[in-house]
Amino acid sequence: MSPFRWDVLLVGFVLALPVLALGLRGDLSTEEMMTRLPWCLGAGWGAVALLRYAVSPRTPVKPTKPAGRVTVSTPAAPDTDDAHPTRD
Repeated sequence: MSPFRWDVLLVGFVLALPVLALGLRGDLSTEEMMTRLPWCLGAGWGAVALLRYAVSPRTPVKPTKPAGRVTVSTPAAPDTDDAHPTRD
């Protein structure tokens, strides 16, 4: 996302209004004001990026395979009576 989009510039300008007002009032020098204005543009870019991320719809996760039946093979028991000896 470009930092020079119209929405980023608008939010950056709104965030820069207090800095400009402090400069016009005399609380900030011209040098201090000019060093803070790029930060307003950066904060505007971050705010718009966060807002766009929060508003964008989530993409649904598609299953790769349908869940099948899982079978586990076990050895078969012998059918003869030798497997179960009787006591004498």
